[in-house]
Amino acid sequence: MSRYKNLAPIIIVLAIVIATGVSTHKPSHQAATHTGITNSPAIPQGPSNQYPGATAPELASAPCHANGALPDVTCTPGIPNPNVTQNNIQQTICVRGFTKTIRPPASYSNNLKAKQMTEYGYTDSIHAHEEDHLISLELGGSPDDPKNLWPEPHASPNPKDEVENFLHAAVCSGRIALHDAQVRIATNWITAEAGL
Repeated sequence: MSRYKNLAPIIIVLAIVIATGVSTHKPSHQAATHTGITNSPAIPQGPSNQYPGATAPELASAPCHANGALPDVTCTPGIPNPNVTQNNIQQTICVRGFTKTIRPPASYSNNLKAKQMTEYGYTDSIHAHEEDHLISLELGGSPDDPKNLWPEPHASPNPKDEVENFLHAAVCSGRIALHDAQVRIATNWITAEAGL
């Protein structure tokens, strides 16, 4: 019995850990700001449960992990369109119908969506997701860069569309700079309208 005396403290600690459900698992990713837009102010991450149904099952080995309604900050940081600048918004994104002229074909989006569904570990129906531009085309987002597209849970239209429309109007009316709107939508679309 004396040879097991030194194990008593370890057994007690293990019993406490098991009883309280304490986990030593560390998350595989951090809730950080998106890196596709540089020199951006930090905008706090919103709660991941603000978008019902956004927690589709993930494969344990998936390289990308959504944070509820927010995409993975490494896989989908948000990439701007280099052809849209603050100086030409009145000739580009603020022109009615502009986004139709640069939207990628459905064949491209559908193929990318199928690939990214696997990368994100989604196992539900592909039709339950919209291949969405994180920085929307109407906010000067890249049309075809995979780092600006992700299989957003829920079909279109969805709550993010309203945020995109609000920011688009704010940019075109001069209430907010294009870069600032891009930072807000790429960092956390849930809180992007705050203070405007």
